Amino acid sequence: MSRATLVIMAAGIGSRFGGGIKQLAPIGPNGEIIMDYSVYDAIEAGFDKVVFVIRKDLEKDFKEVIGNRIAQKVEVAYAYQEVSDIPAEYAEKFVGRTKPWGTGQAILCCKDVVSEPFLVINADDYYGKSAFKEAYSYLTSIPSADKIQVCMVGFVLKNTLSENGGVTRGICRVDENGMLQEIIETHNIEKDGDKAVVREGDIETEYDADSPVSMNMWGLTPEFFAILKNGFEQFLNKTDMEDLKAEYLLPTIIGELLKEGTVSVKVLKSEDQWFGVTYKEDRETVVEAVKSLIDKGIYPDSCKAEQGTHKKPYI
Repeated sequence: MSRATLVIMAAGIGSRFGGGIKQLAPIGPNGEIIMDYSVYDAIEAGFDKVVFVIRKDLEKDFKEVIGNRIAQKVEVAYAYQEVSDIPAEYAEKFVGRTKPWGTGQAILCCKDVVSEPFLVINADDYYGKSAFKEAYSYLTSIPSADKIQVCMVGFVLKNTLSENGGVTRGICRVDENGMLQEIIETHNIEKDGDKAVVREGDIETEYDADSPVSMNMWGLTPEFFAILKNGFEQFLNKTDMEDLKAEYLLPTIIGELLKEGTVSVKVLKSEDQWFGVTYKEDRETVVEAVKSLIDKGIYPDSCKAEQGTHKKPYI
């Protein structure tokens, strides 16, 4: 069977586990967090390895909270995203930096533990079963081509909005063949009835609520690491030393590669309802959504492997 790995970007989780950390808020009936359902869906789709991208200082706590449980079900590896993990010549330039360098660096950190096609997701987003099935199918049958082949699972904008405030989404322009032409990072998109709007002062811009958007669910191959490495060095070189919040972001990177003609990006469609805890107030909605999915038989009552059990699949 063809191999494919799931990479979960979790380095942005706060340094204090438990209360107040949105990525670790229990949302299932047995204390499951969103990552439990992502891993469940990934294994069911065919993924046979999970890589967690975390900070080294969180390793012990992370393993206790979720990592050791997941290792009972599937092969697990760790990659560590540190603010100091940059080429030596830039260390002095960014000595005051405390914030990690963004999703591009997070994926670059995986270069020593990933050697097969892989799917990237956020730790605190629920993507739905079809997204993982579509991605696995693509990653295990990538066609040969002159350009580097990438896939993105696209969601419908209206299915990704929060009732409790604005969100940032990568709004995509896709051609008739399902290929990504452009991705524009758009901030503070609010739900207004059936509309999706951005308000800046007195100016209101409406976006097509059925637009495809990126939720940071990208299918990549190991050859992408070399591109990320070169791009990261260029990013560090041109970033002003005073800019301590600049980030090397995957959607921006891929957008630039599209313009250069270096990559082809196939957009896979998901009609599933995305949900996540962007705001603390979102948690109640997420809990209700998970309960509904369990009631419909989409998930078992428990998606949580307990430590000490033998490694076995969910299904």
